Amino acid sequence: MQQEIRFATFNVCNLAPPGVRVYDNLDPSTPEEYEAKIAWIAHQVDMLGADVIGFQEVFSQAALAEALSRTRRFREAVHVGFDPDPGADKLTPSVALVSRLPLADAPRPLPYFPSGIAMPPGNRDPERFTRAPLHAPIQLAPGLVADVLVVHLKSRRPDYRAADTGDDPQLFALASLRSLIRRGTEAAALRVLLTELGRKERRPRVVLGDFNDVADAVTTGIVLGVGAPSGDRLYDAVQLQRRQDRLRHVGFSNVHEGHHTTIDHILVSGEFNPDLPGALGEVAEVVYLNDHLELALPEASDHGQVLARLRLFGAADGTTGGPAADA
Repeated sequence: MQQEIRFATFNVCNLAPPGVRVYDNLDPSTPEEYEAKIAWIAHQVDMLGADVIGFQEVFSQAALAEALSRTRRFREAVHVGFDPDPGADKLTPSVALVSRLPLADAPRPLPYFPSGIAMPPGNRDPERFTRAPLHAPIQLAPGLVADVLVVHLKSRRPDYRAADTGDDPQLFALASLRSLIRRGTEAAALRVLLTELGRKERRPRVVLGDFNDVADAVTTGIVLGVGAPSGDRLYDAVQLQRRQDRLRHVGFSNVHEGHHTTIDHILVSGEFNPDLPGALGEVAEVVYLNDHLELALPEASDHGQVLARLRLFGAADGTTGGPAADA
């Protein structure tokens, strides 16, 4: 039985074919820029050496497939993703999941909020995620399936109305507030979906994503379920890792206006918290690949990658179970 399972989250930053304009204020990439980006992504994927990777900001699943085809380790991996709706008014990136472990069931996008969750009246798409989360059950080991979700919550980019501009401080503040409200609503919707999934399937859960907020932000705390019953809540892998070397772990995944922050997170359910009864494993270590942020490589993403090494408690007969499993 494979005892160490590696999960990673990777925001590839506007991955699209050359010549495709993804935002009004961003020039399309040239063939040369696209080639450099694809090569860099392939290199980073091999550097991660993960078993399961969640990707964000994918405007073209074919472009991601091309990058994977150039890797050494992920050429034969399962690639799950859904391209943006070509008929939509606005081109929106999607997420993807790539796994070297087999899927236990069909993956599915989760575009809609659960019942009872909605944006305030007057907002666009009041019952939908900006970027639909992706759910895939993955076979971690014989008899052990984990529900893996890849997410990308609403950014901090101000949500302006038709004729608004950032020149007016009040309009800027209101647009920023609308973005926060949407991100908070998406966080609440994700919390409900994760709780329902946990209670229905009773399986470990792993969330890989760009939360566009730090770990102790209110929105991230909503997804974690801070204060919720232990069986329903999730845990930040960074806080659970056994190897807590404060001098070695340089934990940031984003640099904005000179500030180093971590907005890309890996969350795990109680099955990977060894302090809880019945734990099936633990978080051995969390690693950040972020040197490219300081080097400012033009082909690189503006996000670092986060890798969590999860170690399963293995019994001699190949089954799983932690020290407290027999209690």
